[in-house]
Amino acid sequence: MDFDIAIIGGGPAGYNAAEKAAENGLQAILFEKKYLGGVCLNEGCIPTKTLLYSSKIFDSFKTADKYGISVNGNPSADYPKIIKRKDKVVQTLTGGVGYKLSSAGVTVVKETATILGEKDDEIQISAAGKTYSVKYILLCTGSETVIPPIKGLSDTQFWTSKEALESTELPKSLAIIGGGVIGMEFASIFTSMGVQVHIIEMMPEILGAMDKETSAMLRTDYGKKGVKFYLNTKVTEVTAKGVVVEKDGKSQTIEADKVLVSVGRRPVTKDLGLETLNIAMKGNGVAVNEFMQTSHPRVYAAGDITGFSLLAHTAIREGEVAIHHIAGEDDRMSYKAIPGVVYTNPEIAGVGKTEEELTANGEAFRVLKLPMSYSGRFIAENEGGSGLCKIIVNSNEQIIGCHMLGNPVSELILVAGIAIENGDTVEEFRKHVYPHPTVGEIIHETLFS
Repeated sequence: MDFDIAIIGGGPAGYNAAEKAAENGLQAILFEKKYLGGVCLNEGCIPTKTLLYSSKIFDSFKTADKYGISVNGNPSADYPKIIKRKDKVVQTLTGGVGYKLSSAGVTVVKETATILGEKDDEIQISAAGKTYSVKYILLCTGSETVIPPIKGLSDTQFWTSKEALESTELPKSLAIIGGGVIGMEFASIFTSMGVQVHIIEMMPEILGAMDKETSAMLRTDYGKKGVKFYLNTKVTEVTAKGVVVEKDGKSQTIEADKVLVSVGRRPVTKDLGLETLNIAMKGNGVAVNEFMQTSHPRVYAAGDITGFSLLAHTAIREGEVAIHHIAGEDDRMSYKAIPGVVYTNPEIAGVGKTEEELTANGEAFRVLKLPMSYSGRFIAENEGGSGLCKIIVNSNEQIIGCHMLGNPVSELILVAGIAIENGDTVEEFRKHVYPHPTVGEIIHETLFS
């Protein structure tokens, strides 16, 4: 069976690229071994955001008196119902993906695909006993949860994000190994639901490569909500009682009903048959150029398999670039302004360079920043809430970074990203008119700080 392009993996990179390929007149076939939408739609981005929204509504009820609203009795959360709604949202969206692909004329094969090599100038792919011949391949196999080799972990019924999203029962206490994006979002969900949460992080601060000042502010906010943080702390063992940790040569046991492992993800490259085409690797991922082209000129890769960004929105853009290059368009991938968001309450977001990164590289910069309280809309909607807008500029007064804490910064960070991608200066971006009153005005105000 002959096709112009085979896309292996039906996550954000894969299904969007397949649709784009069909739009460009390419006969496309998509292989997905598990479920359309990938981890993001089924076990990550969408289900977590659905639960986070329920938890934010619950938080709103608990703090309604701040806004002059009385709630009769104690608000309660029906967690099984929350999980049921999450499942419904996921089902609706996965069905939508299937419909889009079908409407575009993309052939979908729900089987594991393996590259066999080349024959007669075509690449051979095997799936469920059938062989397919294609001119191009786009690898979009995504990533998988890293399970660290911690003593006793395999002997316990620990959670990954998958199990945490499936459980309809709330534990009394939860120990989260890893204070990155996934760990903090689950901390937000379970803390709102009344669970005692412990976060163990090996590094000096949560949220890895994100801006340290806003990360510390978020940690302080959640500390006030009852989350216990253990920084610079190593997990040495997991037992039925909880987690054994070590810091400064001293050990202690953090008791917890459940343990959630969230120490990161790694590209899925095993058993793909990459060796048959001598596909070059970079670290744990597939090496690509600015066109998302691998070492084989007719094999492309997009999304987590490259091991670079591991964000759904990055993956979508990478897949688009790959299809454009195959179609003969001059389009190149830029990573200068990829936004990162943590959908906690409050939200935290960043794009471009951080102070820490610039300092480490010896680059000159200056920082403009204001508390979110300079926005009237923010004060009106976030009683007692903290927040920050930080804009970083280089020696040419170009905007090169922006980092924000407060609601709803997930919707605002793109504005700064556009400025960074376009190379705009402070003076140029000051001239844009923001609607009033909006929280987004904080960006404009910060540029004058």
